[in-house]
Amino acid sequence: MLTANILSDAYKLMVTAKAMCEAYEANRQVCKYVHATSRGHEAIQVATGMQLLNCDWVSPYYRDDSMLLSLGFSPYELMLQLLAKKADPFSGGRSYYCHPSNKNKNRALIIHQSSATGMQAIPTTGLAQGLQFLEQHQNANLRKSEDGQLPIVLCSMGDGAMTEGEISEALQFAALKQLPVVYLVQDNQWSISATANETRSMNAYEYAAGFKGLKRMQCDGSDFIHSYETMEQAIAYARTERKPVLVHAILPLLSHHTSGVRKEFYRSREDLLKHGLYDPIPKLRILLGSVGVEEHVINQIEVTASDLIKIDFQKAQAAAEPDIQSVEDHVFAPSVIKEERGERSPKKAEKILMVDAALHAIDELMQAYPEAILYGQDVGSRLGGVFRETASLAEKFGDHRVFNTAIQEAYIIGSTVGLSALGLKPIVEVQFADYIFPGINQLVAEVAKSCYLTNGKFPIQMLLRVPIGAYGGGGPYHSGSIESTLLSIKGIKVVYPSNAADMKGLMKAAFLDPNPVVMLEHKGLYWSKVPGTEDSKMVEPDKDYIIPLGKANIILHADAGAIKRGESVCVITYGMGVYWAKAAAELHPGKAEVLDLRSLYPLDEEAIYDCTRKHGKVLVLTEEQQNNSFAEALSLRISNNCYHFLDAKVEVMGAKNLPAVPLNVALEAAMLPTALKVADRISKLLAY
Repeated sequence: MLTANILSDAYKLMVTAKAMCEAYEANRQVCKYVHATSRGHEAIQVATGMQLLNCDWVSPYYRDDSMLLSLGFSPYELMLQLLAKKADPFSGGRSYYCHPSNKNKNRALIIHQSSATGMQAIPTTGLAQGLQFLEQHQNANLRKSEDGQLPIVLCSMGDGAMTEGEISEALQFAALKQLPVVYLVQDNQWSISATANETRSMNAYEYAAGFKGLKRMQCDGSDFIHSYETMEQAIAYARTERKPVLVHAILPLLSHHTSGVRKEFYRSREDLLKHGLYDPIPKLRILLGSVGVEEHVINQIEVTASDLIKIDFQKAQAAAEPDIQSVEDHVFAPSVIKEERGERSPKKAEKILMVDAALHAIDELMQAYPEAILYGQDVGSRLGGVFRETASLAEKFGDHRVFNTAIQEAYIIGSTVGLSALGLKPIVEVQFADYIFPGINQLVAEVAKSCYLTNGKFPIQMLLRVPIGAYGGGGPYHSGSIESTLLSIKGIKVVYPSNAADMKGLMKAAFLDPNPVVMLEHKGLYWSKVPGTEDSKMVEPDKDYIIPLGKANIILHADAGAIKRGESVCVITYGMGVYWAKAAAELHPGKAEVLDLRSLYPLDEEAIYDCTRKHGKVLVLTEEQQNNSFAEALSLRISNNCYHFLDAKVEVMGAKNLPAVPLNVALEAAMLPTALKVADRISKLLAY
């Protein structure tokens, strides 16, 4: 029930947020980093934050500073982020104002928040997915309130975000699975300089009607009582019914889009006056008087808020700047696997295919870690993966731990952020490398940046499996190589095994790494069906076998005599390139050494440079199109670090620079490297 005390507390928070906005505007030279404020949005934000519990998870968006105040964060804490100070509790001076993260259990918890409009919807829905899993299957690990209430998730965003396709993926999943999440959509009728009429055919409330199972509500977001009562119902619905609800709040925008995109640039005087009529603060002030709060008390609330902001702003300005020596901290969380262990080739063990090595590794991991879950397209019990790479796992561990998703690459990847924050260990799969691109936004904006921009609070432990590579006429949309794209993303790790033993050892290391790892798995090596790849079958390592990421392996040694005479070449490669290189080496007996990188990031530079110094002649071999590739970048790194040891320039061989792998097998072969092409290039190097 709303009381005069609740109304007074709300008013205090709202005028505090207003005073913050005015202080920033009056000190534009000091507040030099881009920022947005909640001016006009205060009522719905405060009404929301006041009703969340410290067991809840919330994802505010970049205009939600009033909500953060109502969650218990002080103006001083927010100002530290505004001014990018060292003591910024969210990011340590790395991210923008109102981009919070929080693991302090005395307040609602907050995962990494990015600027990309609406992108928080998928990670936040992943939180709700994780809460449901814990509630239904691991209740002892579910954190509840002190009085035993169940946690919920709240995702806040502007109405302009609703036109993003990734919002649809989140709403689809939440409605399908009936997750305990509240989507709060704040609609001020503007998307930067574009009006609602220019950008949408319907508002969020109308849009929500298309998602069966998603409850929808709307309110006047400038009216505190209406906002409070609506959010009270929405939060109670999610908390008790454990189902999703969307709240559409209509409200004014009374300040700038951001400090850099100012309202006077694009809004008319008439529009500003119209929005000003719905200012939530005067409306609540009048209400306070009508419920018996005396004028001098209201005045004192305003004076106290103004004084607090002046003090906190001065204090924040005087706070220390970040130590530039810390700029590289928290790109990754420390890895736990430092050395190879277990038995790689147990006696009496049988040889297995790479696809079975992966299957067995996942099986053993899911037995050992009940918090491990596996999902993606067609990985469930009916098919077990299009390559049978997850066959039998759903039957063994249940549909709650191994299940299909819709065709939603963004959701598959981005939801791992929320699951990881709850202590779950997601293993997810994108069916073909060519189809990873709809999920790249989540991988870049959310997954890769989380550890760094939360100052180490939220590393993302996730394993992303991606079948990759060309063979046998797979064609232009099932044969692509994407490693250079992935390696341009900082904050993720990329591994690429070439045989069954490495598949199993690397799979386990990737799973146990506290950071996001992409496992590239060549389809042509899964079943050893491609001529010359029989060696990809290996004796199955024992269940304890593990290989640390970032360790290359020499799989074929050159003769000592050839090395001594300067008649040897080092071929540095990975994936299918290993087999092209081995076949080519048979045409140059004893003169070629093959180094299998196994891990593309982290990269075993020591092994690469040792190999280069030993032989003086190097070929970097890749299946990927050569121009602007990882292989070309690696060749330059080798040249820069080993220049004085080189007898010839570092050679690079990759596929022809075509936009896609053609379907016809003869055309496919013409595009890709082959053993004969590699042998010719080795001959060229040996001629120096």
